[in-house]
Amino acid sequence: MKRYIALLRGINISGKNKIPMPELKAYLTELGFIDVHTYLNSGNVAFSVDESNENTLSNTIKDMIQKRFGLDIPVFVILQEKLEDLLSKAPDWWGTSNRDVYDNLIFVMSPATAEIIAEKIGEPTKELEQICICDNTIFWSFDRKKYAKANWWKKTASTGIGELITIRTVNTLKKIVVM
Repeated sequence: MKRYIALLRGINISGKNKIPMPELKAYLTELGFIDVHTYLNSGNVAFSVDESNENTLSNTIKDMIQKRFGLDIPVFVILQEKLEDLLSKAPDWWGTSNRDVYDNLIFVMSPATAEIIAEKIGEPTKELEQICICDNTIFWSFDRKKYAKANWWKKTASTGIGELITIRTVNTLKKIVVM
């Protein structure tokens, strides 16, 4: 058995794309997933399953959500140990205790690449935000007080890339990597 993390994009936001976590957990269990746990109401799921691959699991979960909830939701799946390894590669400036900075990790969904996403968004705003591409993800930090002036803050939702990415905060990632 291998442990995986599934990140569902854009669910349970302002009453849109509603997926109750207990129902999601039950449907994943019906699919044969074991030891299913959810975190928060925003689509963070950990589960174990006999060996598979991330793309197959992503499609299986996406199809189940379409069938059970009638929603077309992008799903990103990563092996838990890959996520742990990725977090160990974080740049020194990411995930610190500095409360003035907000740290996120942008997961890029296949077939898109982190380089393409970074190119579409453009350069980070100097002195307000910084990025680091690593293993087809993007570590991204920005000034909490001046976020509205940050290029990446404005463009992650408005450049037509929304379906290609899902974003999680450092605090969420620290919780889900050990679920």
